[in-house]
This record gives sequence, structure tokens and C-alpha cells, in this order.
Amino acid sequence: MADRFFPNEMPDYIPETHSASASASADSLTRLLHLPLKTLSDRLNTDALAIKDTVVKESWLGLGKRVRDFSLYTGAMGIAFLLFKAYQVTGDKTDLALSSRIIQACQAASRGSRRVTFICGEAGVCALGAVVAHHTGDENLCQHYISQFKEIKLPPDLPDELLYGRAGFLWACSFLNKHVGPNTVSSTRTRAVVDEIIRSGRQMGKENCPLMYQWHEKRYWGAAHGIAGIMNALMDVELKPDEAEDVKGTLRYMIKHRFPSGNYPSSEGNETDKLIHWCHGAPGVALTMVKAAKVFQGEEFLQAAIDAGDVVWNRGLLKRVGICHGISGNAYVFLSLYQLTGKPEYLYRAKAFACFLHDRAQTLMSEGIMHKGDRPYSLFEGIGGMASLFLDMTEPSQAKFPAYEL
Repeated sequence: MADRFFPNEMPDYIPETHSASASASADSLTRLLHLPLKTLSDRLNTDALAIKDTVVKESWLGLGKRVRDFSLYTGAMGIAFLLFKAYQVTGDKTDLALSSRIIQACQAASRGSRRVTFICGEAGVCALGAVVAHHTGDENLCQHYISQFKEIKLPPDLPDELLYGRAGFLWACSFLNKHVGPNTVSSTRTRAVVDEIIRSGRQMGKENCPLMYQWHEKRYWGAAHGIAGIMNALMDVELKPDEAEDVKGTLRYMIKHRFPSGNYPSSEGNETDKLIHWCHGAPGVALTMVKAAKVFQGEEFLQAAIDAGDVVWNRGLLKRVGICHGISGNAYVFLSLYQLTGKPEYLYRAKAFACFLHDRAQTLMSEGIMHKGDRPYSLFEGIGGMASLFLDMTEPSQAKFPAYEL
């Protein structure tokens, strides 16, 4: 199991007041850990923008500005998302304009696709397209994307999970309503999707777990394909009282049946305690529990998020770089806990994971010790996700895990 992650030998906490106390003889990572946030974030921002330029060169220009994979997960929409995030941090309208051009190319490539979610489907193209157009001031283009979004049909055999299913479409609705304006997607449309997700979950649920779902004949628990991701999307919309109780009951079931280590199974009945990823395991569940603590004001969900965060600190320094199953994604757990609790210890932990990447990732990847991702420049698997994290360290109180936290 330990071959999946690096031992975390960084101090549990270095107070900001002691930020300049590292000796000149200390190693480079230790010196980074002692830097004040402003100094560190400036370095990370510079690194992020250089990575962003590399991603654009290799994954957009290098492919002749042609889109083979339009998804946010591993394709061109991930580049557009990263460019939009860079614009939000720096205000550079060149990045915003390029993001818009890439999205337009993605829309052409997505025609005829049966995928309907934010991360992997047409809903992501239309939703991000509308938001970027809204920021450029092109309201005609914004309305074009919104009109296209409203024409998306959900197949009756659609699963319920986040990457390919109803929860992923529902999240796209919430993204539009937050970033363009309330009721951009009507409550009638979102209510129909919620009704289907709740109905499906209750059919497979049981007395001590009101909502349960299946994808490819497995009852997954994690953020990408399982109940953590579905509950997360449901908590972004208005729920009826009985639906809210079902969501809470399902989360309580997860807490009760987690591993003794504090980690979570990848699927119902799986007894292998090894995955510490956003997609499977404690990191994705932690983000969902943070959401539950905010929505339901429950101490039990706050404590569950804290417990899962401890698992990520101890075992989440993965030998992978991405946000789906890598150090970059796991760092967002601490940013989310910092926003929830205000405790500087969590900001330090996010800084520590970011510092580890900044100091060692490129060397470890070049040596083959750290996996750079099957799509090494992508948002969810590759260095695009690392750039996203570094940009988010500029304003930690505003950081959001891409396509999961609103």
C-alpha cells in the first residue's frame, strides 16, 4: 500500500509567525514551508502560468488547434477551464479570449455526443462557454450556449453518477445558475433531474442507507462514480425535507461504515483500504462532508470531514500529480477545510502539498518515480491540475476543486 504514496515527513504545522525561521542549511522543501503565504503564492503563480503556457503549447497548438478529446477531464475543455481560472487570478484577457476560442472548437467537436455531463459531456461545453462569454461581455454568444444547453436531452438509460450521469448534468445546471445568474436553468428543469436521481437512489436504497446507486454493476462510494459525488450535486440545489433527510441518512451510513483507518471503500463491500483519491476514497468524501457541514450545519459531518482530512494528510502524498488521483487534487481537501473552519493548520497543509509539488514534482516525473498521467497535460490527470492548484493558492479562501465545488 505504501508504494502508492510518499511518506509525509513534513512538519504537521509551521505557524505563519515563524515563517522566516528556516536555516540556510535546510533543504529546499523545508525553506519553502517556512515562506509567508504571499511570497510562496507569488512563486506558485509564476510556476502556474508557465505550466499553463506549456499545456497550451503541447495540447492546443501542438495538435494544430484541432480537438480530438473535448472533455474537461482529459481534453481541450480542461485547457479552456485552466485558461479561465488564470484569467480570474491575473485579469489577463488574452487567456479569456483563448479560452473562448477553444470552447467554440469543443462545441463543434461535441456535436452528436451522447455524453451530457459537465466533466465529460456537452453540458460542460455549453455551461463553461456561457460563463466565459458572459465574462467577455458577449451576451449573444452567452445566450447561444444557454440555448444549446437547454436543448440537451437526457437519455432514459442515463446512470446517476457524476462523470457520465445525471449528477454531472445537475452540477452543470448549478454552475450556470451561480456564474451567469439565478434561474438561468429553470427550477422546473433541475427539479426533474433531482426527482430522477432520488427515485433511482430510493429503489436501490435500504433502511440504513436511504439512497444507493450502481454503475457498471458496482455500488460505488466515491466522488467520480458513486454516492459521494451524487450527494454533493444534490446538496447544491433546493431539496424537499424528506430528500434532505435521505441525503443526510446516506452520508451517515458512509461515516458509520468507513474503514477503521478513517478512509472510505471505493465500492459497497470492498474491503481494500488503499485508494486515497478524489475519485475513490477519503479526498472526494471529505469535500462532500464539508459541503454537508455547510448545508446541514451538522457537527457529525464537520467531524467526518476533519477525520477524512487527516487520512489525506497521512496517506495522500500520492505518486501522481493530477487532481483526480494525485497530490494536486488531495491538496484541495485542506483548502476546503480551511474555508470551513478558518483554522490556519489546514491552510498550512494545503501549502505543504503545493510546496512538495513545486519543489519535487518535475524531477520525480522526469525520473519516472511520480506518474505524470496518461494524458500528462490534462486538467484531471496531468500538470494542468497542478497549475490549477497553484493558481488557487493565490486566494485560498476562494479556491474550488474544479467541477466539484461551486
